[in-house]
Amino acid sequence: MSSSFFIKAKQNPKLVKKGKNTAAPKRKGDGGSDGKSQLRAKKPNKYNEEISSDSETEGPVVSKKRQASEENQYDETPQEKKLRLAKLYLEQLKEEEEVKADDDFFETDLIAGRLQEEVLEQKGKLQRLIAKDLLAPDVSEIRVLRGHKLPITCLVITPDDKCIFSAAKDCSIIKWNIESGKKVHTIPGGRKGTEERHVGHTAHILCMAVSSDGKYLATGDMNKLIMIWEAETCKHLYKFTGHKGPVSGLSFRRGTHDLYSASHDRSVKVWNVAENAYVETLFGHQDAITGLDSLSRECCVTAGGRDGTVRVWKIAEESQLVFHGHEGSIDCIQLINEEHMITGADDGSVSLWSVNKKKPLGTVKQAHGRHGDAGLEQPHWVASVAALQNSDTVASGASGCSHNSQVNVWKCGQNYRGLELLFSVPVSGFVNSLKFSSSGQFLVAGVGQEHRLGRWWKLKEAKNGIYIIPLKRKPSNPEETKINA
Repeated sequence: MSSSFFIKAKQNPKLVKKGKNTAAPKRKGDGGSDGKSQLRAKKPNKYNEEISSDSETEGPVVSKKRQASEENQYDETPQEKKLRLAKLYLEQLKEEEEVKADDDFFETDLIAGRLQEEVLEQKGKLQRLIAKDLLAPDVSEIRVLRGHKLPITCLVITPDDKCIFSAAKDCSIIKWNIESGKKVHTIPGGRKGTEERHVGHTAHILCMAVSSDGKYLATGDMNKLIMIWEAETCKHLYKFTGHKGPVSGLSFRRGTHDLYSASHDRSVKVWNVAENAYVETLFGHQDAITGLDSLSRECCVTAGGRDGTVRVWKIAEESQLVFHGHEGSIDCIQLINEEHMITGADDGSVSLWSVNKKKPLGTVKQAHGRHGDAGLEQPHWVASVAALQNSDTVASGASGCSHNSQVNVWKCGQNYRGLELLFSVPVSGFVNSLKFSSSGQFLVAGVGQEHRLGRWWKLKEAKNGIYIIPLKRKPSNPEETKINA
């Protein structure tokens, strides 16, 4: 029985030679009842089917391939089988390595992209082009939060974009929930003469800053004091003294708890908040300092008010760079990235700067227009500026003798040369403070009836409030592009 099985399995005429004792296979059309009865008598198994006359007639090419496969499968020795399986295994390993290599390449490319972005950011050459996709918001979409009794002087947004801290001339501090628009916590202001028993400020608060990890809040006032608070609970931690004039600017160095402060006493001081320690004092300005900002580097920038200078302070080297450009008092300053900044002045101009150039890269004069009678027009002075960090989008806020003021949103030109107005948002009062959210989804303006630094006049028709301005984008997701500036 076994011999007949192998003979039938190899009856392919190309594989089996005809001998004397071997019968030729029957062809189609040979007829004969004997042949048909024989096929019925012996039902072919799955291998015999391949050499039947019907199968050979219907698909000879397929039959040859199958027969070759069967021959290889049943004629290979154990060593050949091992070799074949080894080859299959190697091919499988090769395919897996190719897939892994593709994944590794993608991951490596992603990491390389992030590292390149960090390098560009450190060099001050990272510029995300998002301004082209911004749309002017509808007035109905702007929310206004009200809670302070007197003009709002300053505000900050927490790093997670969930809360706003605002301060005012009523000496109070309010923590707001952005989503709900409700107060989370209020630190009431005290009256003059109650400094010994009141926990908080008893004079106009002029500036504030929050650390990049959201742990600390710092506030500065007209009484030369700096207060340090726990941002989460609004618990008072300690008080810094040392300035001999009103504290006009505060900024935490990003990634640290180092705090820079500026004052009308013309000095810049460095503090370590985590250790409750004073570090050093830097001098250079010839008039009251009106604004200060910093990012990750161990340096800060200041606006010198009436001395007409912008200064870059290199803390570690104890040196400074001096820049000139505005014709009036430089009242506000903000870093765009590590090497570029924006300033505003009471001559109505807004300027873009590079830390490597002593003159502005670009200036827009009368950035917010003019006011007054014919022949006596004066520009609306710029009271605040803001920058969406590492992008091409900045903003400025105007102050003037009219309650109909505005916030302008600008697009920076390539390499920060020049400004193009995108849109204006009307507000009622002095725009004393401006901040972009970290995500770039909204812009916040602190508006009051008076300028934050004085009481030259009061706009009775204006209202104190915090304007939350949504920054809408075109339906297509904007492509963030990096450019070496």
